[in-house]
Amino acid sequence: MNGLAIRVMSTVDTPTAHVFTQPIKKIHESQDVSAFLTSKAYTDIMTWILQLNRSMFPLKLPDNTTQAWVINSDAIQYSAPIRQLQRLLLKLEDIIQEVPPDTGPRRFGNISFRRWCEVVDSRASDLLKECLPAELLQTGSSQGEGVTAEAELKAYLMGSWGSGQRLDYGTGHELSFLAFLGGIWKLNGFPKADPGVEERAIVIGVIHPYLDLIRKLIKTYNLEPAGSHGVWGLDDHSFAPYIFGSAQLSPAISESDLTPEEGSLLNAPDPGGVAKANIVERERQTNLYFAAIGFIYDVKRGPFWEHSPMLFDISGIRAGWGKINKVGVLNLDGRYWWANRQQGMVKMYNAEVLSKFPVVQHFPFGSLFSWDRDPNAIPPPSTVHTTSGPQARPVAPDQGMPSVAATRPMPGAGTQAPWAKSGSVGQTSLPGATAAPWAGTGRAGAPGSSTNSSTRTLPIIPDTSRMPPGAMAPTRAP
Repeated sequence: MNGLAIRVMSTVDTPTAHVFTQPIKKIHESQDVSAFLTSKAYTDIMTWILQLNRSMFPLKLPDNTTQAWVINSDAIQYSAPIRQLQRLLLKLEDIIQEVPPDTGPRRFGNISFRRWCEVVDSRASDLLKECLPAELLQTGSSQGEGVTAEAELKAYLMGSWGSGQRLDYGTGHELSFLAFLGGIWKLNGFPKADPGVEERAIVIGVIHPYLDLIRKLIKTYNLEPAGSHGVWGLDDHSFAPYIFGSAQLSPAISESDLTPEEGSLLNAPDPGGVAKANIVERERQTNLYFAAIGFIYDVKRGPFWEHSPMLFDISGIRAGWGKINKVGVLNLDGRYWWANRQQGMVKMYNAEVLSKFPVVQHFPFGSLFSWDRDPNAIPPPSTVHTTSGPQARPVAPDQGMPSVAATRPMPGAGTQAPWAKSGSVGQTSLPGATAAPWAGTGRAGAPGSSTNSSTRTLPIIPDTSRMPPGAMAPTRAP
């Protein structure tokens, strides 16, 4: 196939004439998530993630050799803006030395992280001025009046480090940092280059150091997972490294190729290697996926299949890293988000991050990532992901005020444990639960059968003959 058009996030054509707005919260209840999934912001975010993802696939060279992209590779050249962002991250890391963790006993989070966030907030404007051109930051200003690009970028930068109030960090904060980088891209803050060149440098040169800083913050201040699914989530804190890291190990492509849906890079480690500490320690030096797995080994103890059952389930895929990363066939009309062929990490990110009220409720919307409806958007199907937050409060007809009974949560309305009974005796159904996108192709012998439906039925007596040893064999993640 020749002449493949690669979808790229749009940029602001004339920044000086662009009207910036102070980003504000728009998602107040679960129904607002559906509006978000048809917004221009959602289209831009998904386009940006897919754009970065494609850049990380190994490249077929004219001499029939393959160029893979690894952490700390000399093959990746960093532009001036990327080096400035690297200096920004180093300055933020230095603040940790200024604000050491409190030595008192703390069960949930270290209160000194609150002070770290306050220091960063007080220096945010100066830090932005040091890493971005003044003309870019002051775009939109008219004689010192009006909202500038700096106000929008600062909102996403400050949302990237976790919550000083709740002393936690999660995928919503990671999303904010991706939006911060996307905002710079939309303002033409990165130099123009061949497709994938600058995006690749952003992932390896900025996103990877950012994740390293986040891991240091988590360990230093004992940050809690934000809205964690516990062992039923992919990871307690991050998601992006699994997307980009699986792309690193997928089959090589040329500029005219579609992203592969299965297979692996020659000599890529087996996905099952995530359960072997020696392989993880070796691969984490060059790969984002294994670097994220390595951090799990740093902070958790016990069998991998026990504390990370979904990642263990994924490790049994035999179709290769392309299957794990799989993003499906991209349509250029903006309607590929809900395609049935869209599976793997990108689909899971869409379901577990962008479609979850607890994750996206704090995301602010301005002019760069707009709440306005995308005219090409197709309304998403109603799922448990978009109804996992507070509902609109019904009003008592006789009083014109919300009734107490009406505002109480219905039994079972919250997130139930995977073993909660909701079906007939002998069966446990998970209505609305999202199965892992690769369910049915994972670990042999894992309990339960899976289909393409969002509702699965598990036998009351699972087959445990081929489960890993342990006090309690794992149940396939919902």
